Amino acid sequence: MSFTDLPFYTRSQLALKNGQDKPEIWIAYREIIYDVTTSRLWKNGKHYEHWAGQDLTDELRDAPHGISVFEKFKPVGRLKL
Repeated sequence: MSFTDLPFYTRSQLALKNGQDKPEIWIAYREIIYDVTTSRLWKNGKHYEHWAGQDLTDELRDAPHGISVFEKFKPVGRLKL
């Protein structure tokens, strides 16, 4: 599946996948939404100072890891801008 085949989700829909209200934990990076539910580093929807259910593109510019970290997570959608 290519990224163009993924469904679009709004920021409001993404916000519901924050690991708090529902068990799914999603984050967006560079307009792609990833399911990080199975990651022990995103337990309860928080990873260090970052919260799930939102676009983390700007926040991750200073992260100690590169974009390759997202390769282990399933892309589930695209962020509707």
